[in-house]
Amino acid sequence: MDTAAGGQWTTLIMMAVIFGVFWLLLIRPQRKQQKTRQAMLENLKVGDRVTTIGRFYGTVTKIKDDVLTIKVGPNDTELMIDRRGIDSVNEEFDAESMV
Repeated sequence: MDTAAGGQWTTLIMMAVIFGVFWLLLIRPQRKQQKTRQAMLENLKVGDRVTTIGRFYGTVTKIKDDVLTIKVGPNDTELMIDRRGIDSVNEEFDAESMV
């Protein structure tokens, strides 16, 4: 085997290892997080207590396609927001304690 060919194989193997580590540490976790978020957004239902990306805390009152209506604040102000504007669904959220 020629030493130049051996060096090329070593370089190719090292590039493959670097790509594999890059994929395991960066791409795979990001895809998993995206799938989790997509599932959360698809499973939203009326009555869910949510936090928006603008940090409004509210309760979903109506869903029509990708537009949600949520009630926020002590006066139950209704906001219409895009489904992608939801940051999280809060299981232990208590709107009364926030007022």
